[in-house]
Amino acid sequence: MVSGQGWQPANAERRLHELGIELTPPPTPFGAYVEVVQTGNLLFLSGMLPAIGHEPKFVGRLGKELDANAGREAVRIAALNILSAARQKLGSLHKVTRVVRLGVYLATHGDFFDQPKVADAASKLSRDVFGEDKISVRICVRRGQSPSWHASGT
Repeated sequence: MVSGQGWQPANAERRLHELGIELTPPPTPFGAYVEVVQTGNLLFLSGMLPAIGHEPKFVGRLGKELDANAGREAVRIAALNILSAARQKLGSLHKVTRVVRLGVYLATHGDFFDQPKVADAASKLSRDVFGEDKISVRICVRRGQSPSWHASGT
């Protein structure tokens, strides 16, 4: 949820700075869609992939080509892309009043069952940036396949 009232007490931009995080521009869409739509005080974000610009950073599936640590980093990059897209749309992350739901989709292989551990990378980043009081519910979906080369998306 977003506020049109400007600055919020929990300063997400300040937290980003304190965490040493500099957001890159959000990646360009990989198809015929937009990354962000705002209607009223709700902000909807498209699935984000672990890419910087239009370049993939992780290729493969968890449990085969990638381990849980690589998956966590892929999810973190995707979550940073979410923050970047939200900031670009709103002008500032200060306007975010609540993160309601976080969806993490993971391309996995075989008997890989560390999805919650991997998805925590997005949840923890959200908590660190927006604060404990804005932590969201989360859905983590295991997929046998994901877009051609992506290990994860949020």
